[in-house]
Amino acid sequence: MRLLVVEDDVKLVRALERGLQQEGYAVDVARTGDAALEQAGRSAYDAVILDLMLPGVDGFTVCRTLRDRGRSDPVLMLTARADVGDRIRGLDSGADDYLVKPFHFGELLARLRALIRRGPSDPPGAPDAGGLQLDAETRTVTRDGREVELTPREFALLGFLVERGGQVVTRPELLAEVWEEHEDASPNLVDVYVGYLRKKLEQPSGPRLIRTVRGVGFMLETS
Repeated sequence: MRLLVVEDDVKLVRALERGLQQEGYAVDVARTGDAALEQAGRSAYDAVILDLMLPGVDGFTVCRTLRDRGRSDPVLMLTARADVGDRIRGLDSGADDYLVKPFHFGELLARLRALIRRGPSDPPGAPDAGGLQLDAETRTVTRDGREVELTPREFALLGFLVERGGQVVTRPELLAEVWEEHEDASPNLVDVYVGYLRKKLEQPSGPRLIRTVRGVGFMLETS
């Protein structure tokens, strides 16, 4: 198994290279986005570990360029930025998974194994569920071609539901993700904001976009 590690932090690169080689992987290293694209032009990889913040060309651009070139190597994006908007943007650019620094090496290995088992990525596309599309760069939302204006908090909440599309997300998870700086935020606040999203995104006589799972939380309908 051959991996490409794209990371400019010298200490982290050395630790990753040593640990991955001990696990039996062959490892190539690139420390800039330009070097990563050059390396990828010469070799195919079973997976790419890609840092988001790189000198020159950033990780978003590297990933998008690989996909535009028709490359389907699984990409695990690394970043110190935990904002849900950044995660959506990373997935939009074609990344398959996202790991926030600092991370445990065992978790990185587990995510790599899962990506490699899954195989090459499908061609990337914008998140689209029930006619819903999000653009993390412009922070715009459309539903069935109609642009919907959301507050930053509403966008963050919807973005996390889209990221976890088809899965039930609990109220505590949503509170931790969207209201992380407010320790006294109540679970009822999640219900209030889900109500705001429903008013803006759903038609009174139409199907639910955000489904309530009684006693657990909420789920975005993806079909």
